[in-house]
Amino acid sequence: MSFHVVTGAGPTGTATALLLAGSGERVRLVTRRGTGPEHPGIERIAADATDADVLTALAEGALSLVNCAAPPYHRWLTEFPPLAAGLLTAAERTGAGYVMLGNVYGYGPVDGPLTEDLPAAPTSRKGALRAALWADALAAHRAGRVRVTEVRASDFLGRGATSLFGFTVVPAVLAGEPVGYPADLDAPHSWSHLGDVAATLVAAARDEASWGRAWHVPSTSEASAREVARRLAAAAGAPEPALTAVTPAELARSGGEALAEVLAEVEEMAYLYDRPLRLDSTRTEEVLGVTATPFEAVLDEIVRGARS
Repeated sequence: MSFHVVTGAGPTGTATALLLAGSGERVRLVTRRGTGPEHPGIERIAADATDADVLTALAEGALSLVNCAAPPYHRWLTEFPPLAAGLLTAAERTGAGYVMLGNVYGYGPVDGPLTEDLPAAPTSRKGALRAALWADALAAHRAGRVRVTEVRASDFLGRGATSLFGFTVVPAVLAGEPVGYPADLDAPHSWSHLGDVAATLVAAARDEASWGRAWHVPSTSEASAREVARRLAAAAGAPEPALTAVTPAELARSGGEALAEVLAEVEEMAYLYDRPLRLDSTRTEEVLGVTATPFEAVLDEIVRGARS
C-alpha cells in the first residue's frame, strides 16, 4: 500500500492527513511532539523535520512528502530555511514527490488578479523568504534532482484557521464584541478554506502534471473582510459586527504582551490587505480538478466549531 509523509499537524496538516487516510492511503504524520488526529491510517511520529537524516529514513518509499509545517510567524527568517533544507534534502534522497504549502507573499503588491505565472517581486522580508524557498526547490527540480510543486493559498478560513482574520475577527464576531482589523474592510479578498487547501495539496501530490510549477487554491469567497464578518454573524445569530479598520501598529498594541512579537510582523505585510486581492485558480480547477467549498458551508463549519 502506498504511503505519504505529511509534516505539521496544524489545521492544514491535519486536514491533509485525514483526507489521504480517508481515501485508504497510509500517512506518516511528523511533528516535533508526535501530535495529530487519531485515525487507523495515520501513524504519528515525533521527529524534527530539520534533521534531514531522520526525515529521509521516515520518507523512504513514500509517494510524496507534503510540508504543512511552519515555524512561529515571528521566527520565520531564522527557522524556515533549515526546515526547508531538511525537507528538500529528504525528498532528493528518497525520490518522494515534494509538495510545498506556500502563500502569495512572494508576488509582492499586485494590482489585478494573482496568477501562478506572475514573477516573484517581494517587497517584504517574509515575501523574499517565501520566494527564495520556492526558487531553491524549483532549481533542484529543473536540475533533475527532485520533483517539486508548490500550492499557494490566501488567508485561511475555516474551523481553527490560523490566519490573522481567524484569530482576531472570528472570535470577536462570534462573541458579539468589537474588533479592529488592519485592512481596507471593503476591498474584495480571496479566502482559502482549510479543506480546499488540503484537497489541492493532495491533488498536486497525485498528479504528474503538478511537478515543477505552482498552483493556487480555489477561493471559497472573494468577499471583503466586512462582508465575511457580517455573514458570519448572521450564520451564528450574533449581533451585527462592530468591525473597524486599524493600523498594524494599533493592532499590535491591542494584542498585549503575549502577542506583541507575532502582531509586530503584520506591518510589512500590509500590502496584502490595503487593496483588492484576488487569487486566480483557473489552472488548478481545470488541471487538478479541485473546486472550492461553498462559502455558506464554510461559515456553518466555523459556527459549529465554536459551539462545540
